[in-house]
Amino acid sequence: MSRKVPSLSYEKVIRTLQRDGWIVVRQRGSHIRLQKRTEDETLKITVPAHKPVKRSTLSHILKQARLDLDHFSDLL
Repeated sequence: MSRKVPSLSYEKVIRTLQRDGWIVVRQRGSHIRLQKRTEDETLKITVPAHKPVKRSTLSHILKQARLDLDHFSDLL
């Protein structure tokens, strides 16, 4: 059974991603850019500064960050 993606504020999403090694590199308006270096590449994602971040948006962010919901929930 799949769990629902939670509805969280952007601050909580960013703090959780930082626990996974993501670094905030810049902010332009209401969009915050994070990146994470792996052995092969540099991953980049954008988190909107919304309260709350829509569930569908968070789902796309997790997919781009290559995180599954269980691992993300463990980091919360």
